[in-house]
Amino acid sequence: MQPNRRTFETRGPVDPLRNYFVPRTVEIADLVQRMKAGRYIVIFAPRQTGKTTFFRWALDFLTAEDPTYFPIQLNFATFSRASVSVFYTQLKRRMIKEIKREWGRRGAAIEVELEQFLSHYPMTDHYSFQQLMEELAAHLEGRRVAIIIDEFDGIPQAALSDFLMTLREIYLERDPSRCPYSLGIVGVKSITQLNYDRSISPFNIQDEFFLPNFTLDQVRDLFSQYTLEVGQAIAAEVIESLCEQTAGQPFLVNRMAQLLTEEMDIKKTLTITMAHFDLAHQQILHERNANISHLVRNVRKDRRFESILMGMLSYERGVPFNLDNEIISELASYGVVKAGLNGLCEIANPIYQYRIVRAFQPLINGLERQYLPEDTRAGFFDYLTPDGTINMRELLKNFRSFIARVGYRILSVPETPQEFVGQSLLFGYLDTFVRLVGGFMYLEVRTGRGRMDLIILHKGEKYIVETKIWEGESLYGAGKRQLAEYLKLEGVNEGYYVVFDHRQNPQAREEEEVIDGKAIVSFTIPVVQHRPSNGTKSPLNPPF
Repeated sequence: MQPNRRTFETRGPVDPLRNYFVPRTVEIADLVQRMKAGRYIVIFAPRQTGKTTFFRWALDFLTAEDPTYFPIQLNFATFSRASVSVFYTQLKRRMIKEIKREWGRRGAAIEVELEQFLSHYPMTDHYSFQQLMEELAAHLEGRRVAIIIDEFDGIPQAALSDFLMTLREIYLERDPSRCPYSLGIVGVKSITQLNYDRSISPFNIQDEFFLPNFTLDQVRDLFSQYTLEVGQAIAAEVIESLCEQTAGQPFLVNRMAQLLTEEMDIKKTLTITMAHFDLAHQQILHERNANISHLVRNVRKDRRFESILMGMLSYERGVPFNLDNEIISELASYGVVKAGLNGLCEIANPIYQYRIVRAFQPLINGLERQYLPEDTRAGFFDYLTPDGTINMRELLKNFRSFIARVGYRILSVPETPQEFVGQSLLFGYLDTFVRLVGGFMYLEVRTGRGRMDLIILHKGEKYIVETKIWEGESLYGAGKRQLAEYLKLEGVNEGYYVVFDHRQNPQAREEEEVIDGKAIVSFTIPVVQHRPSNGTKSPLNPPF
């Protein structure tokens, strides 16, 4: 690494002097305008999306434009287990510290009278907090206090409703000298998601502000800073692919940038190409980092999450994006799902989609020894051609035969809802194969829903396997046409379509057809619904 050059940051607030950064100029101007209007604002976004950096920059911008604004930055992260009295005592201590810091930033010392007042004022509840705010306004006459509270979710539950009610009362005074004049509440959850007594509506005056992910243009600008400073070129398709796979999620963007520009040790005289991107992509799909650890921990919190998330990937009908639903609201607050087409849920980005599927995969499904037929010669290497490429047709035919061989035993696969057992087994089967032959598999998210696209890269070739659940003849045919469109976009001539049929009387199929010049090889695989009675032939024994 060159000395004194900036870096991409994933571990905390971004400093433009030390880090490459996305200015977020438009978003900051929007927030500052609301603060000047005296709004009480709720800024919510999932963790590690740059909220702390963003509001600090917004306060700096506000005071640079108008020094009469007096910012106070607070953080409730460590308050969750405090009693109400301890919460207010510690809140006062932190306010004094921040007020002194702001005076110092302005090159002055806090007024003696104000410091003495703050130090001796007893603040133990919401009544005394409101009184303190009134007194502070008098001491700071001519200045408008703008308070930002980071990690607001950490407020003690017992203090929440009264604290919000007090802020609401201050806001409704409509006095230009009120304190705080403007307020920003920053957290993962919106106010409506916090667990307060909703019968009293303590905070129905907030102005909600959602901090979006980076756009493609912002990601381009981020990397252009690096290229200008270091001189290393980055292929345009690398930046576009990075943005597609991360959907602009700030942590993931910067983590991929760290891999490409720092950890992979690519010579600075070389252009960063798609070959480099594929290696970085493979690493982020399998490494543990703070963001992925949060993701995995959150999706495992509730056993209901698996069915909801897998349903988004498996059914064309989708799952409505309804924030009034507790499950959807919680998944959205974690940054796992977002609103997609026609008001339906989508998983936030392809990297998360892959990690979610892996998180729900059983470590051992108990059927691994049945993956291959008894007459196998070289194990999974049987499915490589003489020139070393993948014989995907035969590989998928063997998977179909594997499902027939195991029969009703798929019902005993651990930790997997029966509804999605076929897709889970296909993912595990292909993942095992790809690792053994030295390939790389990832998931792709395309426009639309109800499908999981498995992309395999091996020796410069790309193989696309689309998998979904049977939902009727019309949607079955539409899926083939959509796959053909995707093959054209990717410049691939042949694609594979695997549909799992869960009906009581499933129909096994193997079909091949050419659609818009692209070969589509389709397998419809029946899935056992229950353990058959003695003498009953399993519907998984297809007539092939």
